Amino acid sequence: MIVVAMVCLVVLGSALIYFTFDVILLIFAAALLAIFLHGLADILRKWVPLSEGWLVMLVAVLLLLVVAGAVAVLAPSVAEQVRVLRVEIPKSAQNAGQYLSQFGWGQTLIAQLPSADDVMAKLDAASVMSRVGGFFSSTVGAVGNVLVTILLAIYLASEPRYYSAGIIRLFPKEKRERVSEILSSIYQTLRWWLIGKAASMLFIGVLTWIGLSILGVPLALTLGLIAGLLSFIPNFGPILSAIPAILLAFIDSPISALYVLGLYGGVQVIESNVVTPIIERETVELAPALTIIFQLALGAMIGGLGLVLATPLLAMVVVIVKMVYFEDVLGDKEVPIEAVTEESPA
Repeated sequence: MIVVAMVCLVVLGSALIYFTFDVILLIFAAALLAIFLHGLADILRKWVPLSEGWLVMLVAVLLLLVVAGAVAVLAPSVAEQVRVLRVEIPKSAQNAGQYLSQFGWGQTLIAQLPSADDVMAKLDAASVMSRVGGFFSSTVGAVGNVLVTILLAIYLASEPRYYSAGIIRLFPKEKRERVSEILSSIYQTLRWWLIGKAASMLFIGVLTWIGLSILGVPLALTLGLIAGLLSFIPNFGPILSAIPAILLAFIDSPISALYVLGLYGGVQVIESNVVTPIIERETVELAPALTIIFQLALGAMIGGLGLVLATPLLAMVVVIVKMVYFEDVLGDKEVPIEAVTEESPA
């Protein structure tokens, strides 16, 4: 009977997670935002003598003002560039198609690709946002769920000890100290991941904007902004951001498109060797293949938002597996890669 009860609990738990996974991702997104707000509040604490809750509110208001100011300043220019981008990309795609059709392999490639009109329809802002925010719209709409996420993040950031203490008390007394260590490790990992990712996005966006401006590619500001934002998604983001820039460069010549391709590749190489090592020193190192598999899995399950949140969610899972399974269950504090390599068959 005990075995049957355990099996039933596992099945019910799995079903609950499956059918509420969109809500779990919403909570995780709020937790990420809360960690970001709490980190900024910690910085302000040195100069502003306010309680933790008021500091978080101050940070939220300041961020809102910064975003509103940036939108007011950049929105007209970016909106115009986006309008031009929507007009020019189909023309650029046609130019690229004419060039590639000169080669046999190019004709085969073109036959497998969707038409420019289909691509632009899929890249339509409303369509993209509806897919990325798919799980939000399943309840009271995207705007309402975004507001819920922000409010939840503010509450979590205002009283983090209260909520973490509630989680810790769910475990037996002899396990609570270890649970506290695990939660602290998750917090530090995600905090440094966010710091590193913010620095990486800024670095990639600015460097791409400068590089495209030097190469004379039109709409450099918008393309740099796209590159910075999409770099939040490892592996797939840089590829997606390079496509419109390469297509626009084809207006000039195929050589210009190669220069742009080299620019995007160079920016990624510099970022991988400058920013990424700094992140990995303070957080967990994620194997590229594991990251891609996790992204594909969540992308297939949830859609665009699953792809966006896959990497930080994987970082949290790796911390839990490392501390709970490797260290506590197996008693293995650290397994050097060299040792594994030496034991592997040649």
